[in-house]
Amino acid sequence: MPETGPLPDERPALRRCVAGDLNEFATTYWGSHALLSRHADFHPYDALQPNVADGFHSPDPRPDNPHDHHPGPVVSDDDRPGLGGSYNHHPGDGSHGDRSALGDLHEAGSGPGGLGGPFGDLFSLGAADELLSRRGLRTPFLRIAKDGAVVGDGQFTGSGGVGAEIADQVRDDKVAALFAGGHTVVLQALHRTWPALVDFATQLSMDAGHPVQINAYITPPQSQGFSAHYDVHDVFVLQVAGEKHWTVHEPVHVDPLRNQPWTDHSQAVAAAARDKAPVIDDVLRPGDALYVPRGFLHSAKALGGVSAHLTVGLHTMTRYLLVQELAALAANQAALRAALPLGFDPGDPAQVSAVLPEVADLFVKQIQSASPEDLAARLRRRTWSSNRPAPLPPLAHAASIASLAVGTTVRLRAGLRCRVVAGDPVVLQLPDRTITLPASTADAVTQLCSGGDHKVGDLPGLDEQDQLVLVRRLLTEAVLVTPSS
Repeated sequence: MPETGPLPDERPALRRCVAGDLNEFATTYWGSHALLSRHADFHPYDALQPNVADGFHSPDPRPDNPHDHHPGPVVSDDDRPGLGGSYNHHPGDGSHGDRSALGDLHEAGSGPGGLGGPFGDLFSLGAADELLSRRGLRTPFLRIAKDGAVVGDGQFTGSGGVGAEIADQVRDDKVAALFAGGHTVVLQALHRTWPALVDFATQLSMDAGHPVQINAYITPPQSQGFSAHYDVHDVFVLQVAGEKHWTVHEPVHVDPLRNQPWTDHSQAVAAAARDKAPVIDDVLRPGDALYVPRGFLHSAKALGGVSAHLTVGLHTMTRYLLVQELAALAANQAALRAALPLGFDPGDPAQVSAVLPEVADLFVKQIQSASPEDLAARLRRRTWSSNRPAPLPPLAHAASIASLAVGTTVRLRAGLRCRVVAGDPVVLQLPDRTITLPASTADAVTQLCSGGDHKVGDLPGLDEQDQLVLVRRLLTEAVLVTPSS
């Protein structure tokens, strides 16, 4: 069973993915059991609106409620109440204009949650059309598949025309023809291309502590894009439009690593999907969410209309990550860098057995002497850059630096990983670099990096002029932002 650390009180993005008590989810389901959350079981305050300027936030933050529904496996949908939903128009939602790359997609996906629905603030069918027809999308941000087979890029890409002679831009007309022919459209890396999902992924990474990616799958009626398989990362499925029947089975290879894809066990996967009873065999409707841990087999099929869902992937950090970095620290041990004997054959077990005991003993001693500080330094470099912090508008940010004055409000850039190490100098550790600052700034830097809003002039330990110098430096380093930027 995976371990879990203490969760923060406010986890607005994670609340969109799991109904009920999040601490119970963390201790009972995370990494070990699939979980289906029905739209009706989500608290109404969990329908959040992302804000590109301020980051993903809740209009009414609330702590865990002991009377919330506890998460639990759903085995029947007979008593599920009807769903409501309306389409919220946002700039850039694709509702303007009359050209649809996916044909008559909007009408097919209408009804409860069809265009907007419970997850309509995050993504919609109109958003998919805008990305496919108006945003100059290129590969590999799009995949197209049918019956488990991925279509070659050349079947849906082409030149962007004059001034944009790029050969791999998405052709909306070709996508429309393939979709009409029963192909599934997969929009990849939406955590980098669609603003609401950029904010959502940033917040979810903060909530869960693991890197996040987001794809969207749009499937024609009665179609299946991919056969039973498993992923090497945990997944939240958020049903955006239409209905899709999901089947989930227990793993055939528990907790796979990123270099252990399902194709390594394709026969066992096919046999388990065919012969074993599923742990979830149910229909997702708009507003429903499904948690599928890495390794769990799953497949899905659209039912009577067009189906669209978001696949929110958490790239799970594992104990093996620590093993890898401990092994990397062994490079600091001179005895472990020594050459093997001249003429050594690494394929001969007898020759390997002659050197293995000494190498293993040295390695164990190196691991036992490793300090948490040394290991954490390597882990920071490897993991902190996995997700970018919240977008920073360059022109507006430059203007905020130029207009900085006593009384200006600043805050830590959302999603930015950082750590303050007090001393002389003060060290501010960031994903890609460290910043050194005078020892006198320790209290002010600690406060600025603790979260929340802070005014220049109110920071501890510095006069107003020194506060301006410090904040200007951290704005220039893109550690801090102002509400206007």
